[in-house]
Amino acid sequence: MKLVIFEDSTFANFYPLSLIRPVFELRCGATSLAEKLRRRFPGLPTAYFTRDDLAASVRSRAGNESINDLAALDDDLLLLNGRWLCLDTPLQAQGPEEVGLEGGHVVYGRVQKATVRRLAPADFSSFLRQVSETLPRRAVEVTLLSYPWNLVHHNPEAIRADFKALGKAGLHGKVHPLSCVYGEESMVYVASSAVVHPMVVLDSTGGPILIEEGVKVFPHTRIEGPAFIGRDTQIVGGKIREGCSIGPVCRVGGEVEESIIHGYSNKYHDGFLGHAYVGEWVNLGALTTNSDLKNDYSTVEVKLNGQSIDTGGTKVGSFIGDHTKTSIGTLFNTGTVVGMMTNILGGSGILPKVIPSFCLFANNRALKGFGLRSLLQTAETAMGRRKVRMTEDDRAVLAHAYEITRPERDEAIRKSRREILQG
Repeated sequence: MKLVIFEDSTFANFYPLSLIRPVFELRCGATSLAEKLRRRFPGLPTAYFTRDDLAASVRSRAGNESINDLAALDDDLLLLNGRWLCLDTPLQAQGPEEVGLEGGHVVYGRVQKATVRRLAPADFSSFLRQVSETLPRRAVEVTLLSYPWNLVHHNPEAIRADFKALGKAGLHGKVHPLSCVYGEESMVYVASSAVVHPMVVLDSTGGPILIEEGVKVFPHTRIEGPAFIGRDTQIVGGKIREGCSIGPVCRVGGEVEESIIHGYSNKYHDGFLGHAYVGEWVNLGALTTNSDLKNDYSTVEVKLNGQSIDTGGTKVGSFIGDHTKTSIGTLFNTGTVVGMMTNILGGSGILPKVIPSFCLFANNRALKGFGLRSLLQTAETAMGRRKVRMTEDDRAVLAHAYEITRPERDEAIRKSRREILQG
């Protein structure tokens, strides 16, 4: 039997975070969505299906796993939707053929090899549609994520579930005697090569804390569980509130609450980041701050792909795409969507709630900036500082993202030009 993790047609709902990665690579808790699915069904060879323009870059990260290869479907299959937040499930890999549906979307499918051959898939989308129309259907109640804020909302419970599943606990690294665990030590994991400096508090009274290999936690930091700190990350005098996942090779200070930082990003300085998701290679300048609560305590609306969506939540921060940079003093409004590879000069006021990708945003206006070539050079330099090489696959996926975001960006630039001419 083979495990097949697929990305369905809702990927644009997760823009800008999903512009250069499949939804199943997004982080929730200590691991990605795909890692949770693989963990739930261990030992099965895995194949992935995603957008064709992402296939090469995903292949470079997936090792020997199959990517977008229809030949890999010639087997008994367990199909799993990559946006399923699978923290616990009674679903078994073996069993009768059936399709599990939630809100009309395929969550899983058990398909026998004979059925695969009979359907003779020409592409994965049509195969999934055939499976849904052919096999017995079953309604299921699961957490099928639909928008970026769902990842943030479920992050605390995902950290707890990951801590339990990973089975790691204990202070194995170098923890200075002038630091302390406030709460149960059994709810804290400090990896063997991690270093916790003096005057650090690890507060596990609200949930577990995972600190991975190579992490350095510097003085005057407080980390409240549930929390996850990824490998080789540095926490510099941070006030890390509950419900935070900070991925690998980050530099984080100031106050962070119930937020996800995907990895390789900097928030070194003071400033507040709350109920937010930040992509990779982002640099937030000193005092960059987002609002995550409206003054009237009403639910927050977020504008995605030209539509305003009521999140149903009162605590919603910002969603910041990869490679974006902010200047000192940048202020983001509640429920702001910030595109990828944008250079933001904050100015003196709160910015609009939608900022397009691949532009210079200054004086509250979208400007063309220096173009894709210059942005790629900056990205290559930033990656080199963390000893990561930009590959041709990286360049290709960034160039494709540049093209698919062009209409929104061009419209924002035209609007800014009209405002300038009108004086």
